[in-house]
Amino acid sequence: MKIILSTSLALALTSALSAANWPQWRGPHFNGSTTETELPDKWSKTENIRWHAKLPGSGAATPIVWGNKVFISSTDPENGTLKALCFDRANGNLLWSDSSSQGLRQDNRSNYASPSPATDGKIVVFFYGNGDLIGYSLTGDKIWQRNIQKDEGEFAFLWTFSSSPLLYDGKLYLQVLQRDTAVSGRGFRDRVNDSYLLAMDPQTGKTLWKHIRPSKARSESREAFTTPVPFVHQGKKSILVIGGDALTAHDTESGKEQWRWGTWNPRRIGHWRHVPSPVAGEDIILVCAPKRDPVYAIRAGSSGELGSEAVSWISRETRELSSDVPTPAFYDGDFFVLSDVRGALTRVEPQSGKIKWSVELPGRSKFEASPLAADGKIYLINFSGNTVIVDAGDGTILEEIPMGESGDNYIRSSISAAHGQLFIRTNGTLYCVAND
Repeated sequence: MKIILSTSLALALTSALSAANWPQWRGPHFNGSTTETELPDKWSKTENIRWHAKLPGSGAATPIVWGNKVFISSTDPENGTLKALCFDRANGNLLWSDSSSQGLRQDNRSNYASPSPATDGKIVVFFYGNGDLIGYSLTGDKIWQRNIQKDEGEFAFLWTFSSSPLLYDGKLYLQVLQRDTAVSGRGFRDRVNDSYLLAMDPQTGKTLWKHIRPSKARSESREAFTTPVPFVHQGKKSILVIGGDALTAHDTESGKEQWRWGTWNPRRIGHWRHVPSPVAGEDIILVCAPKRDPVYAIRAGSSGELGSEAVSWISRETRELSSDVPTPAFYDGDFFVLSDVRGALTRVEPQSGKIKWSVELPGRSKFEASPLAADGKIYLINFSGNTVIVDAGDGTILEEIPMGESGDNYIRSSISAAHGQLFIRTNGTLYCVAND
């Protein structure tokens, strides 16, 4: 029930207003960066806090910002529902909320409120790990609702599915990269579970096309919790998809596979589920292999099945350059790779793989939220809610600011920036930080 309460490859949006927004999980340029300046670099729970709002439950969804509205997904444990929330960016007042989705979680490591919403300023789309996909007007009117599991088949994942939706070039995209056989009683038992990329009409939610994406991966290595990313090279638009031991590029109009590279898993190890999404910069697409394995730099501009000639460099000899969960950022001409398994942040040149600096991060709590790159700084947050600000130029740690509550853990929501403000989500609170 809805309650109304009162870069060379950066894909710049078309208006000045849009450039100041954070409309999707990885921001206006789909790479974790923004051109925002004069962002806060010092605050506490009481200083430079424009407002804070209590959330009904935890979730890993990143705050999404358009104009004067902040959108976020949340669990509501008291009622056993998932909530779509919209706050006033000026004062934190709840403008509207909706509890149209039931259930909380499938496992004890995450919940259904992990995917981030997406908006194009006309519609805002919420997706949840239980398969519910809902389109709202920015004022909270529900326009359409569908469930991907009911329409396409039960998800065949060991863990809770959490890919975020993508709004790009007039279409709504969603990927489902899953096991080909049922797992823990989930998925088809009498036929193959296909992995696929869906394109939908954002205004109706109706499917425009469905592209089946094959994979040579085995068992859990077929599972991907990544998000599709737009990519433009020499005027050609693509959607990048990573998972199932391969990186693929797809035509935005038909979903047809343009090219494929793989693999980081030549032995076809069966437990390498994939989490970091692809990120592009300077004609290079970065692929982070799972666990503690290397980062691969893939050259753009090829077609068909790509071989070793497409690999620009591999970080085999650089132990700190790896990522099992966070998606790297591209900013100021370089990649910023956050290693959750090494506890380090590294700045690396796209073409050569040369490391400019690498810094060990403070504390023992793990960093799984993807980095925000803006205003000459890299903003990070760890499981316990400690935010860390790193100078993008030389890797100096500028500040460490505790934002979590006692007992907080598994905070995975990335920090977002828009209109001169930072938006930080802990397990129970959404903060708007500003230079007051």
